[in-house]
Amino acid sequence: MARFEIATNEMAEFAAQGGAPDALFELGLMYCAGREVPLDLVQAHKWFNLAAQRGNTDAKRYRVELAGEMSKADIAEAQRQARAWLAKH
Repeated sequence: MARFEIATNEMAEFAAQGGAPDALFELGLMYCAGREVPLDLVQAHKWFNLAAQRGNTDAKRYRVELAGEMSKADIAEAQRQARAWLAKH
């Protein structure tokens, strides 16, 4: 389990440092599927949103599909978290 956490942390650091759309999209996939991290649709939406803003077209589609499964409050929280991430990076 610790190995997966390290890999996720490394991915998050890479995404945060460069804001690479593909790295942000990969984080969205990880949280959307619960792959190597706990399933978390709010986190998935946040990462897809950030990736979409940076030009990843697949992230736009995934974000829309995911939003259909989320409450308005959860979407608002994901958007708030994305804005907070942008403010720091």
